[in-house]
Amino acid sequence: MTAATAHPATDYDAIVVGGGHNGLVCAAYLARGGLRTLLVEARHQVGGTAASEQFENATVNICNCDHITFRTTPVIEELRLEHHGLRYLDVEPSQVNMAWSGGPAWASYHDVEQTLESIGRSYPQEVAGYRRYLKVAMPAVRLVFEAANEAPNFRELNMLAFQHRFRGVGTVLRWSRRSAADVMREYFTTDALQAPGLLVGPMVWGISPEMKGSGLGALTYAVRHVGRVGRPIGGSGEVPRTLRAAFEAAGGTVWVNTRVGEITCEGEGVRGIALDDGTEVTAGVVVSACNPHDTFLKWLRNPPPQAAGLVQRWKAIPQDDGYESKIDALLGAVPHLKAAAQAGLDGDLTATYAIAPSIAEMHRGYELMAKGEVLPRPGLLANVPSVGDPSVAPAGRHVLSLEALFTPYGLPGGWAGSTEPARWLDAFGELAEPGFRESVLEWRAMTPDRYEREFHMPHGHATSFAGGPLAALRNKNPELTGYETAVRGLYITGAATFPGAGVWGASGRNAANVVLRKVGAAPARM
Repeated sequence: MTAATAHPATDYDAIVVGGGHNGLVCAAYLARGGLRTLLVEARHQVGGTAASEQFENATVNICNCDHITFRTTPVIEELRLEHHGLRYLDVEPSQVNMAWSGGPAWASYHDVEQTLESIGRSYPQEVAGYRRYLKVAMPAVRLVFEAANEAPNFRELNMLAFQHRFRGVGTVLRWSRRSAADVMREYFTTDALQAPGLLVGPMVWGISPEMKGSGLGALTYAVRHVGRVGRPIGGSGEVPRTLRAAFEAAGGTVWVNTRVGEITCEGEGVRGIALDDGTEVTAGVVVSACNPHDTFLKWLRNPPPQAAGLVQRWKAIPQDDGYESKIDALLGAVPHLKAAAQAGLDGDLTATYAIAPSIAEMHRGYELMAKGEVLPRPGLLANVPSVGDPSVAPAGRHVLSLEALFTPYGLPGGWAGSTEPARWLDAFGELAEPGFRESVLEWRAMTPDRYEREFHMPHGHATSFAGGPLAALRNKNPELTGYETAVRGLYITGAATFPGAGVWGASGRNAANVVLRKVGAAPARM
C-alpha cells in the first residue's frame, strides 16, 4: 500500500521527519504540548539505530545496548515511559577495561571505591592518578549533564556555572582545548588505564584521540560514576517502543514505511512535506530528526532568500564516512576472557568489555581509515546482554554484541564477501578461554554499507555533534545548537545537534521546547 492511499493529505500543527529516538522524544513533547503532530519514518519500524530486531530467534540491538546519558535526562519521568513498560537493568560492573598490549583487566563500577579497589589489584601505581582524575573530571561531568538539558546560550550556562559554584567550569574550558590523549597521559602511565577510556570516547566519535579539541572525550571514566549504566529489559528497542507509545497516548500519529521527498516552503517559512509519491502534508512546523545534509541539500525545496547562507554553508561541509561495524552472534555458551579471570573477575559478566588499542595505535587506525584499512587489532566493545536479561535469547542460548572500530566505509573491494568481520570475531576469540569459536552458532556483520542501505545513513555515518557546551557556544552552524533554522518553522534535532551521539534524547527534548516556546505553548513537563 502506498503512502498516498494509506494516508490522505492532512494538515497538522507539526511534522517530525525521522523516527529515531530523538525524533520520537521531540514528537512526544510536541504532542503533549498540544500540537497535532505527525511523525514520518521511512523504515518499517521506529527507533533507528536505537532499535532492536530479531536475528535467529534472538533480540539483537542495532547498536550497543549500554545507556547512561538517557537516564540523566528527565525524559523517562516526564513522558512516563515506565507507565508504558520501560524497565532498566543496572549493569555492575559498568565496564571491564583491558588493552591489546596485555595485562589483567580492571573493572569500572558506579562506586568509586570499588573501582579503585579493582585498579589497585593489578595497577596499584595508577590509583593515585585515578583519584586526581576524578577530582577534576566528576564536577565537569555533572556540569555537562545538566547543561545538556537546555539549548545552550551564555546566560543559561552562566547561571548553571553559578549554581555549581563554578566547579567543573575550569576543567571544561581547559580540556575542550586539549586532546583527549594529552589529558589521559597527564593522569595515567599504562595502556590499561589510558586506552579504554579513549576507546569509548574519541574512538567511538570516529576521531583520533590526538586531535586537539577532543579533550572532553577523556571524561568517559567519570561518566560512569555520575550516571548509572543500564540496559532496557527486552533490548534497546524498548526505548523507542515506549516513546512511540507515549507519543500516541498524547494523540500523536505515526506513519512508517513512508519516505519524504521534499520539505516544502511557502513565503518565508515551511509549508510542510511532500512524500516521494507526491502526497503533500502541510504543517506550520517541520522538525527534521535526520541528517542535516539530507534536510538542507536533498529535501529543502524553494527555500526563502534568508536561507541562502544556510544552504551554502552545508554545501561546503563534507559528508563524513561511517567508521563503525557490529557483529551479532548467537552462542551456545557465555565467553570468558582470560584477562578478566587474571583480575579475579570470574563468572558470567553482563558488563561491556572495552578492548583497546594503545593511543599510538588508535591514531594509526584513524590514519589507516583514509586508505580503507583496518587495524590488525581494532578497538572492540563486547558484551553478552543475555547474561543479565535472558529474555533476549532462546533458552540455552546467548547473544554476543561485538562492535569494531575503526572500520572504513570505503573498504577496497567492498564489504560484501570481505573476510574482515570474521577476523574480528577470531581476534576476540583469542582473548577468550578455549572453545569460544566452537560456541558460535550463527552470526551476522552490520558494516557501514548496511547502515547506509538499511538505515538511510549516508555513507553509513551517524552524524554527531561533539565537543560539549563550549563547542556549542562557538559553533559555526547555529542550527546545530539552537535547533532553529533560517527558514521560519523549520527546526532540526537528532545526534547531529547538541548534545550529540548515543542514546541521549536531550536533543529531541530541547528542540521540542524551542518549538513550543516559539509557537506560544508552554514547554511540556509532568
